[in-house]
Amino acid sequence: MEGSPFRGVTAALATMHGKQWALRPPLRRRLGLGLRVAAVDTDALGTFTGEVPRPGTARETVLRKARLGMSATGCPVGLASEGAFGPHPTLPGVPADVEYVALVDDRSGLTVVESVVSLETNHAQLTTDGRDRLAVVAFLRRVGFPHHAVVVRPARGAGRPEKGLRRLGDVFAALRRAAAGSADGDAVLAADLRAHVNPTRMRVIAAAGLGLTRRLATTCPECAAPGFGPLGTEAGLPCRDCGTPTHDVAVRVSGCARCPYRERRPVAGAADPGSCPRCNP
Repeated sequence: MEGSPFRGVTAALATMHGKQWALRPPLRRRLGLGLRVAAVDTDALGTFTGEVPRPGTARETVLRKARLGMSATGCPVGLASEGAFGPHPTLPGVPADVEYVALVDDRSGLTVVESVVSLETNHAQLTTDGRDRLAVVAFLRRVGFPHHAVVVRPARGAGRPEKGLRRLGDVFAALRRAAAGSADGDAVLAADLRAHVNPTRMRVIAAAGLGLTRRLATTCPECAAPGFGPLGTEAGLPCRDCGTPTHDVAVRVSGCARCPYRERRPVAGAADPGSCPRCNP
């Protein structure tokens, strides 16, 4: 913390869902950065249940959120997080949670975005008319109910979703209402992915916040600005048997968040022939 440019600084955190509990501890402990929750409607930037579409990518949205908090509070430093759920980027068919955490610092012109891809998620849904109670209970058990809340909405129709359900009787009552209001008589039962009712997601947000903290504690070797860290990778690791370039990572690239300085670090070793386009076409 000593010498940290964030020591004694308060950042605006745009959240409606308690994310300060995941993000505040590492930022305060390692950087001396405090958080002030900004009273802004972050749902205006999109909801997981789809009634408000997200206008851009998760990375774009997390920066908009940070700016919203800064505007609402007048703080020159802003923090925000945003998640995206879907198939894992490299494991098709496997659900994943990608969490982005961003810091925007208008004092120095610094913008840093850190992300975590996690297989730890209860992202799932079930289409049902609610009559098969055993199937509903089995699904609820799978998504960690009641410690994790669920959402119910009509499968087809304009009915609003009922969120934050944590009592079995409330779930079945909501299923009856949603099925009655659906054009096909079915309802969708899904994990509620909002952070304050989804402990699994909150843990992933905390991991992303820790990654951001570590990055902000790392200075650039060239200009000494905080935020030096991983930027991406380059493929082309040679096959162990024939030397043909593969899609495996060959180089890891790190860089500064403010200046053009970059470091390229080759990955040691060779690729398994099973991933070689020549040995295993």
